[in-house]
Amino acid sequence: MVGVSDEEIRRVLGLLYQDDTLRAFASLVLGDSEGLSPKALHKLAGGGLAVCDESGKWRARPERFRELLRARAEPAAELTAEERVLRTFLVDGRLTTLAMRRDKRLVVLRYIAMVFEPGVRYPEKDVNVALRAFHDDHAALRRYLVDEGLLSREDNVYWRSGGPVHL
Repeated sequence: MVGVSDEEIRRVLGLLYQDDTLRAFASLVLGDSEGLSPKALHKLAGGGLAVCDESGKWRARPERFRELLRARAEPAAELTAEERVLRTFLVDGRLTTLAMRRDKRLVVLRYIAMVFEPGVRYPEKDVNVALRAFHDDHAALRRYLVDEGLLSREDNVYWRSGGPVHL
């Protein structure tokens, strides 16, 4: 099914736009092929939405939609090991847990550290607000960031001292 054209997709969708073929397809999906218009059935068959077996019984082919989607879908991008860790522990931008192995925690902490601009000094309350966006236990996150050398602290003022810098 390589190279499905836009025209072919429009044709299949157009079959569902027409009342006669939409009703025929719905009936087939529900298992009722009695009294359906042969013209509508043949149109559906032409679009790959219906088939007639050797005994003359018609059935719907809803798998046609999956075929069209697969043929048009972009291949999934390969995730790096870091991206896999981030997807595991961050859901909608929030940490699901702080309890993780150190190597995985470091991946997450490096990601979180990028919230802080290098060279900018932050009062503790601003650090807490930024970290609370990731997890309610902002104090533990702050402690982990300092312990791992990603943030430095002096007199309740913090600055980024490690982690990747994206230009």
